[in-house]
Amino acid sequence: MWMRADLKMRAKQAVHRNYWSAVVVALVMTVITAIFSSSGANSVRGDHSFFGDSYFSRFSLLYAAFASIIAIVSVAMIVLDVFVGNVLLVGGHRFFILNQTETPTAGTLAYGFKSGSYGNVVLVMFMRDLFTFLWALLFLVPGIIKYYEYRMVPYILAENPAMSKEEAFLISKKMMMGQKWNTFVLDLSFIGWIFLSACTWGLVGIFYSEPYRQATLAELYAANRTIAYQNGYIR
Repeated sequence: MWMRADLKMRAKQAVHRNYWSAVVVALVMTVITAIFSSSGANSVRGDHSFFGDSYFSRFSLLYAAFASIIAIVSVAMIVLDVFVGNVLLVGGHRFFILNQTETPTAGTLAYGFKSGSYGNVVLVMFMRDLFTFLWALLFLVPGIIKYYEYRMVPYILAENPAMSKEEAFLISKKMMMGQKWNTFVLDLSFIGWIFLSACTWGLVGIFYSEPYRQATLAELYAANRTIAYQNGYIR
């Protein structure tokens, strides 16, 4: 069983050994997540504004045009997320996996595009996002459980980009058996860093806490992978 302190200690060592590359990769991953998450939220707010109070007003055409623009931009952002953002995230996860024992460059971000399995990476990541979203629509708790159940999928793809959706999901599920609560607590342990980053206009996040967090999560994957090998979940 892994310990949070051990994961974080190894993560700090990995980041310090290849600091600037880790900062760049973590920053790209953060920007991707922030942009695509906020664009989805904005599209929802725009739809409610259009179909709510203002639909039958004399400015309905203006609101219709505005809502159409928001819808087009939202669709474009979703497409970019599926075909570019998620692939870059897989490359980012690969960087932090390799950074445990090597000194990869920030160019590792593009791994998903050059792996020869670009289409499979796009499909598996899309299905992961879709399933998580659909579960979250049912109830909050099942959505959170599924989020943690699928947590290892991007890391699995980072090492095995040609792996099928069924196999990647199954291995992630087995890796996270009995690990969801501990991983949730691990996530909570970074809340202080998030607040500190907010108080410094993101500077702490860019130059320390986010590379540190991503490296810690890569250490979590490595620990769970070792346990999975020992238990015969993977060969």
